[in-house]
Amino acid sequence: MQRALVERARDGDVDAFTQLAQASSRRLDGVATLILHDPDLAQDAVQDALLKAWRGMRALRDPDAWDAWLRRLTVRACYDVARKEWRRTRMEVAVEPGSAMAETADDTVRVADGDWLGRELMRLDIDQRAVIVLHYYLDLSVSEVAGILDIPYGTAASRLHRGLETMRSAIDVGPKSVSVPSPERSR
Repeated sequence: MQRALVERARDGDVDAFTQLAQASSRRLDGVATLILHDPDLAQDAVQDALLKAWRGMRALRDPDAWDAWLRRLTVRACYDVARKEWRRTRMEVAVEPGSAMAETADDTVRVADGDWLGRELMRLDIDQRAVIVLHYYLDLSVSEVAGILDIPYGTAASRLHRGLETMRSAIDVGPKSVSVPSPERSR
């Protein structure tokens, strides 16, 4: 079914492309939001990726590669949006042990922990964050991640390792004081 839609979209069928875009947009939005950590910027990146997909449909040789191609366009769009939105501001969030948060219900603690983990993810540079999101959120192998990002396998594995080490260190320390940088590409 998807293959037929891709072939129709390649031939200029707007309705077929719309169906493909709608079927993919939720997952792409999730990826972009995790990479950029800003729903508005994520929507911009997904829209940019879908626009590039529409304009480049004829360049897609293998209709079965639609999902991988669209993921690649989305990740690249995230990098572009992050570069445009580059800021040097940091936000300080303090959580004191023994505060009211320590005495909340389990569900609230899980939400707070998830939020804290999301902030820790944002501390990573965009290269490490993109690899972690693609590997764990989309359940892609490191070689697939490397292909999407157009980087060597070793570079993807190294970024994954360094990002996980940073996350593990943050988990060991716990949610005490978190400094969150804006989404920017490390230099």
